[in-house]
Amino acid sequence: MPTYNKLTPAILDELRTILGEKNVITDTDRMQPYSHDEVTESRYHHMPEVVVFPETTEQTAAVVKLANRSLIPVVPRGAGTGLACGAVPIYGGIILSLEKMNNILEIDPKNMFMVVQAGARTEEVQQTAAKHGLLYAGDPCSGDSCFIGGNVATNAGGNKAVKYGTTRHQVYQVEVVTPTGEITKLGSRLNKSTTGYCLEQLVIGSEGTLGVITEITLKLVPLPQHVMDLLAVFPDVDSAIAFVNVIAQSGITPTCLEFMDNVAIRCVERFINEKLPYDENGNYLIIQIEGDSEEKLEDYAMRIDELCSSHGGLELLVANSAQIWKARKSFAEAVRHETLIHSNEDIVVPIDKMPEAMKHMAGICEKHGAAARTVSHAGDGNIHLSILQGSVPLAEWPERLAKIHKEIFSYVYPLGGKLSGEHGIGYKKKALFHEYTDPVELQLMQAVKKAWDPNLILNPGKVFDC
Repeated sequence: MPTYNKLTPAILDELRTILGEKNVITDTDRMQPYSHDEVTESRYHHMPEVVVFPETTEQTAAVVKLANRSLIPVVPRGAGTGLACGAVPIYGGIILSLEKMNNILEIDPKNMFMVVQAGARTEEVQQTAAKHGLLYAGDPCSGDSCFIGGNVATNAGGNKAVKYGTTRHQVYQVEVVTPTGEITKLGSRLNKSTTGYCLEQLVIGSEGTLGVITEITLKLVPLPQHVMDLLAVFPDVDSAIAFVNVIAQSGITPTCLEFMDNVAIRCVERFINEKLPYDENGNYLIIQIEGDSEEKLEDYAMRIDELCSSHGGLELLVANSAQIWKARKSFAEAVRHETLIHSNEDIVVPIDKMPEAMKHMAGICEKHGAAARTVSHAGDGNIHLSILQGSVPLAEWPERLAKIHKEIFSYVYPLGGKLSGEHGIGYKKKALFHEYTDPVELQLMQAVKKAWDPNLILNPGKVFDC
């Protein structure tokens, strides 16, 4: 990594000239919330030297150009809801918060697209689309608080990915400030193009290391006329996950397939203080289906019920939608409520390997005195494993967690799995990413980073060290 310069009074004055006094803060107490994301362990917290709030793409570009010229690191930041320390300023420098660039600039119901700034909340995007009879299909569990720019930067997955794909499948075009301070638009509102490299897809999921995303043109689809949430209850993990392929082979394409094991159910139940169905011995598969008529939904539900009965299910219920989605989306908070000393993983494996992987990973945690809590986006093989402190002494936690990670990923990668399905690598998983990624693949990624960001000022120390 290069040696970065510290901010000087002269550079701070330039930032105030670009942004205005109110949009530049250096007060320690006000900057403290920007020293971390949702990762609670203090060893991952780092203070910036300044936090700035651009209100336009042009201001963003001017800040980045100044930082590049002065060799000062810049860390783009959305809502701070990440779980991989991707927005943590590990080298100090400038936190560039997009929270004031939060407008929905255009919605075109006829042509089904929307143009938004990066700081727009995902839930607001969804609600605005719905008012026009349209659906924005990106649906991360943190949608009520996360920003759309952060979703794009990490290629967030979420609950509807099994039918609609991840965030990258919802994007036509991104406006980007490059690491040297130029402004460009990548992609276009086209259904296909082979006109050069697909650079917008390279930026999507790059975690703010290749550019600052300031504006996004999103794809929308017609809002489903009828939606039903079903709760399939199974006696064990194996039968619940096996049912994912049973549904796929039936020809029914669900919108959501979310899994919660019994330990996670009881963990969430305690947190929300509500009794959930089959909390004594059930394992959940939350199945959301969509159709153009109530009759179609009833037909799907009957077929799923028959399949559930014949494949070991305890019962198929028409879910209390508000309750069951509250339970599913409260998982991360419920884990934090148990203990602040934990590590959230979002491992992805082939779907048929999920039962084996979940049991094996829980066994590794138990072997080392830690506790495991598991939910998953079952339809796409994304396992959300939370590793809790359990009986591990606090002083031994970092070393013990490193051993758990070593055993888990030495097991996961030969299965064809990967470190992250949607949270990203950030700073937290960087060493593991380097250890388990093919060296040639890693070199190609590093070459891209160096070509785009020759001074390595944009979100340095994330994903890998160049």
